[in-house]
Amino acid sequence: MFKHILVPVDLTDKSAQAVEAAKTIAATMDASITILHVIELLDAPMEELEDFYQELEESARTKMEKVSAPLRDAGLNVALHIRYGKRVPEIAKFTEEQDVDLTVICSRRVDPDDPARTWMTISHQIAMLIATPVLIMK
Repeated sequence: MFKHILVPVDLTDKSAQAVEAAKTIAATMDASITILHVIELLDAPMEELEDFYQELEESARTKMEKVSAPLRDAGLNVALHIRYGKRVPEIAKFTEEQDVDLTVICSRRVDPDDPARTWMTISHQIAMLIATPVLIMK
């Protein structure tokens, strides 16, 4: 059913939950997994901050390699991608460009005492914007 699973990660420990879920699904369906990290751009020309962004990308790549190692050890086909820009539009664009048919993403809990402030998480925005299924891990 699913052949290409996307796992957008923020490189926190919470992301590991989505990676593990994708691993389980991919193993049962012989699917490939792409781990995507989006580096948000600051409000300044990228050229002025080139060294800063290079350090962020190197750090992200190192963490992504670590996160993806158990997937590779399990014999799964894994690709790593880093993009620059706003997270939600970049994730949505990636799903279309790369023929992703399932996105597995973690979400923080919505605060029931202040839902108006917290309900629009990145994971919920992704679930509403993209055309393919989204599995939100809590």
